[in-house]
Amino acid sequence: MASIRERNGKYNVIYSYVNDKGERKQKWETYDTKAEAKKRKKEIEYKKEMGSFVVRKCKTMDELLTEYVALYGKENWALSTYEGNVSVINNYILPIIGDTKLSEINTRFIEKYYQSLLKTKAVINPLAGKSKNEYVSTGTIRDIHKLLRNCFEQAVKWELVEKNPCTHATVPKHKSQKREIWTAETLMYAMSVCDDDRLKLAMNISFSCCLRIGELLGLTWDCVDISPEAIEENRAYVYINKESQRVKKSALEALDGKDVLLVFPTQHKNNKTVRILKTPKTESSIRKVFLPKSVANMLIEWKAQQDEMKEILGDEYMDYNLVLASTFGLPLGDGAIRGPLKKLIEDYNLPPVVFHSFRHSSVTYKLKLNGGDIKAVQGDSGHAQVNMVTDVYSHILDDDRRKNAELFEEAFYEKKNLDPQMHTQQEKNGSAVAEEIDPELLAKVLANPEMRALLNSLAKTMK
Repeated sequence: MASIRERNGKYNVIYSYVNDKGERKQKWETYDTKAEAKKRKKEIEYKKEMGSFVVRKCKTMDELLTEYVALYGKENWALSTYEGNVSVINNYILPIIGDTKLSEINTRFIEKYYQSLLKTKAVINPLAGKSKNEYVSTGTIRDIHKLLRNCFEQAVKWELVEKNPCTHATVPKHKSQKREIWTAETLMYAMSVCDDDRLKLAMNISFSCCLRIGELLGLTWDCVDISPEAIEENRAYVYINKESQRVKKSALEALDGKDVLLVFPTQHKNNKTVRILKTPKTESSIRKVFLPKSVANMLIEWKAQQDEMKEILGDEYMDYNLVLASTFGLPLGDGAIRGPLKKLIEDYNLPPVVFHSFRHSSVTYKLKLNGGDIKAVQGDSGHAQVNMVTDVYSHILDDDRRKNAELFEEAFYEKKNLDPQMHTQQEKNGSAVAEEIDPELLAKVLANPEMRALLNSLAKTMK
């Protein structure tokens, strides 16, 4: 049974329970009104009778989040995830609802909190000196919801609360911004006018291999096979098994260096961040990606230049075996790639894109080349699941389906082909090969993305 006692204008619900050690304890819960206390008393008595009662050990949101980060976050989060989640907690959760009692948090409370965030000023990024949006974005609210939902899931599992208030909460609608990408013709032109050798190589590798910038900057020569035999037999490859990343020292210490392969030395001891080599976030990100011959030959030339610089600098060259490194062998920051790309765009009035767009261009181009073979592209891109590819690139896969609708309209509704016959793909495309042309050679030419882009450009000029 439970009882209610008034004290100093507050109402206390008092009940007894047995802890994990089998000891009988007494618990006091405080409420502002008698009605709230009565409701809680009835709830306790009912759930005790049903055998589903859980003692609330964490009193506030702050206490719950502290326990959540300590028990769950440090064990399950990667460094970047830890940094991001802790920032979200410190910037947008604790200052607003940190002092709120868990007993007061229900689905309605969560929804009101999300709505209030839409009118809350966004926290300024200390590195950028500004925020992307004036107010908290719907994307950030979606991240907060994901964090809180998982937090309360763990709280239910730990028997700290009885149910998850986020499960049925309505989240403000979020519309993802479509990432702009270059056409093959634009990309080919950009590569032809780019006079920054490092950027040109980075663009070619990222585009041909679907690499993220961290994977590119973390690539080492021991994970590259550009031997003459491999190139000749079309089996030259890069092996992605690590990534370069700049992280906060506090996160590194909190996670005790989890997943870290190497911490690069820093010139300034007072820096709050440090660059590291770490294992990828997911197992699916570890992959072998085969290189086009053109890109493999670019890497051969690049390595020759790098080896020459090593010989010139001698002991001054800090050799970390990085494919893309500074003149002295040190790891590059993202800015070493993004800065020159921005300049290239400005100098040649190119459509504005970010470096990650080359990865999207790569997936798009490969899907078009292989007729929508999602599994093959997934292997190159390192997406954890097939649906991650289909969700982002569904517009590419829809092209053929739209064509089907056009053919259906023409054949049936326009009555041009009411009784269609089966045709070979070659006949359908009207692409019968002349006898004097070697079909195998033609197939090799068309399989080369550079040649295909060139042929497409020539075709347009002939229209």
